[in-house]
Amino acid sequence: MDENNQNNLEQKSNENTFKSVISNNQTTYSQFENSSNKQKRPKKLKEKSNNNGAGFGKTVLLPFACGILGAGLVVGTCFGVPNIRENLFSQFSVQEGTSSSTSNGLNTQQISLVDYSETAVGVAQKVLPSIVGINVTYSVNSIFYGNQGTASAQGSGVIISQDGYILTNNHVVNSSSSSSFYELGKASKITVKLYNDDTEYEAEIIGTDEQTDLAVIKIDKDGLTAAELGDSDAVQVGEFCMALGNPLGLGSTVTDGIVSAVNREVTDEDGNEYTAIQTNAAINSGNSGGALVNSQGQVIGINTLKVAGDGVEGVGFAIPINSTKDIYSQLIEYNKVKRPYLGIGGIEVDERTAKENNLTEGIYVKTLEDFSAAEKAGIRVGDVITKADGKDIKTMDELNEIKNAKKIGDKITLTVWRNGKTEDITVTLQEQP
Repeated sequence: MDENNQNNLEQKSNENTFKSVISNNQTTYSQFENSSNKQKRPKKLKEKSNNNGAGFGKTVLLPFACGILGAGLVVGTCFGVPNIRENLFSQFSVQEGTSSSTSNGLNTQQISLVDYSETAVGVAQKVLPSIVGINVTYSVNSIFYGNQGTASAQGSGVIISQDGYILTNNHVVNSSSSSSFYELGKASKITVKLYNDDTEYEAEIIGTDEQTDLAVIKIDKDGLTAAELGDSDAVQVGEFCMALGNPLGLGSTVTDGIVSAVNREVTDEDGNEYTAIQTNAAINSGNSGGALVNSQGQVIGINTLKVAGDGVEGVGFAIPINSTKDIYSQLIEYNKVKRPYLGIGGIEVDERTAKENNLTEGIYVKTLEDFSAAEKAGIRVGDVITKADGKDIKTMDELNEIKNAKKIGDKITLTVWRNGKTEDITVTLQEQP
């Protein structure tokens, strides 16, 4: 084999070695030398190259220099081009970060809670000036002793306007508790404490609504910090939330948690039904009427009740703020909530009851209020209401849902079954007495 063939063979050999080096950036220089030494060539060629200085320069030094130059160009390109450099370092950082994992796959790397903590602090600082503590004094008539005394209770409220209107729960300011030994009367005095203010401001009841357990009170003070109201329809299960209020009379207190469920149907001890937001944020006695807020410091609900008992933890409920807006607006404007009214009392007739009594499924009209909208329209006792505005109904809840979506003065068409025949009767809704 002549000298040119020898040069070509050695050059290809070194080129292949160099390619293996740049394909793996973790290969060291000593590995490069070892890989060159491992290349096997015929003994005759090796002896000839050792006896020829010019051949040594062409076959060894020149490829070696070219390799060094090429490696320098590659390294320079990697560090000179920003995107390539960032990718290299980011990969290195990821490898370092995961090195703390144990052999069983458990990641023991520390997780920073700085962002979580800063969110909670920011929310508290934003919302606390809009939360008040409420103290209520009640008159108590002792049935056993025949005398009269007083009792007090605490609750919370949310400032909804800078001129002193405060939203709270009806049961905070309008309790009707009683027992065999006493009867609790209406509130005789209501005072409010603002955030970072020990002054007790006397409040008046503007309006209450037992059906939604909401009430509005007012203090004579301007320049208050009104809470920012959020969109409770956009609340998602699992999102961060905080409950703020006056639990156990302690004053401004914050607890945190998540939204455990939405659209939860609950019933309180007085039989009132709510569609509520469920949370595991601690809600204690005195938190009623306070705010449930999201990570932006927006009020998404009014804390109203919790489930208590052995083996029960972290089950509290808040009235969605969207459902309160029309209520408190009416309480401020009319001192009450105006609701559409039919004036009937009904019994739900299922398939079995219908067959046994020769009726049809629907709502059997058992009572009819005098001068009510239903009576004026021609509804009679004994009628069975089967549809409302063309929609099949079998329960009072279904009828009320359609009726409550309307306003006073609106019309609703009821399909009634009477003596084996059906007919449509249009009713003009009145205001509920």
